[in-house]
Amino acid sequence: MTLTLPPRVTDRAFARLAEIAEMTGDARPLRVAVEGGGCSGFQYDIKLDDPASDDLVLEKNGQKVLVDLVSLPFLSNAEIDFTEELIGARFVVNNPNATSGCGCGTSFSI
Repeated sequence: MTLTLPPRVTDRAFARLAEIAEMTGDARPLRVAVEGGGCSGFQYDIKLDDPASDDLVLEKNGQKVLVDLVSLPFLSNAEIDFTEELIGARFVVNNPNATSGCGCGTSFSI
């Protein structure tokens, strides 16, 4: 049996969640999920969402990131971060399990 390590969330990602909650007045958690599809076989679905009873909840300073149990093995030991670049700002997943990815940054294969 393979050990599944939970993903890590950077301080920068938690800080951005706090900024979003302050701007919108809605402190909903960030859900990071893996779905079939995309140009490489799998894709990330990152959105504000309500928690489900069986979610893994990663929490810091009152901010929460949710991962469902189906997505957890695909995100084992991954890093969830927030980046600001010339092309825009977004949440990103740095996933050591991905063997290849797409230029869009949301599609990958294992």
